[in-house]
Amino acid sequence: MPPSDPNYLTTVAAAYDGVAEAYATLFADALDRQLLERAMLAAFADLVRDLPGPVADLGCGPGYATAHLRGLGLDVFGVDLSPEMIALARGAHPGARFELGSMTALDLPDRALSGALCRYSLIHTPPADLPAVLAEVHRVLAPGGHLLLGYLPADEAATEAQPYDHRVTAAYRWPPAQLAGLASRAGFVEVAQLVRAPTEEERGRQAQLLARRPL
Repeated sequence: MPPSDPNYLTTVAAAYDGVAEAYATLFADALDRQLLERAMLAAFADLVRDLPGPVADLGCGPGYATAHLRGLGLDVFGVDLSPEMIALARGAHPGARFELGSMTALDLPDRALSGALCRYSLIHTPPADLPAVLAEVHRVLAPGGHLLLGYLPADEAATEAQPYDHRVTAAYRWPPAQLAGLASRAGFVEVAQLVRAPTEEERGRQAQLLARRPL
């Protein structure tokens, strides 16, 4: 795997600060056009609804997925590296809670969450650092809690993460089997994988990994 970049968190935060308003406008209604993603979110909500603890939307951006989960009846809050994104989320969704923070060191006790959503927020993590981030998410999930991870799948022949020309900052596509293997080594059990073809407005295939922390 490529070596870790010790400054990547600062780089990602600054990059999203610079595009926050444009990003919020561009993706404000993204879920309206993503039937399969909404179905995965609905299944995720049903799986965690009766478990103790809130749900965290990790890398929440302007908060549209956080708001969607609230609409499904979940106790959910958002976390993001970018102060500008957090400010936009708070302004757009005043009834929800949004916090500045990093998935590398969550300000949460062990086993505090019933669920964690990482909707395309791990794509900027250098591959060498992803195992530690998955371990941190595992730490804060209660036994039986679920992780729903949105990502971009690598080319079908790929066996390693692939860097690609993301429009905001450095990012990686992952082979589904490799990502599932990393989640397994972090202590998760795979529940489902979804890989779908791109729509006309997307540049590549989209994927979801649903996993749980065993009891």
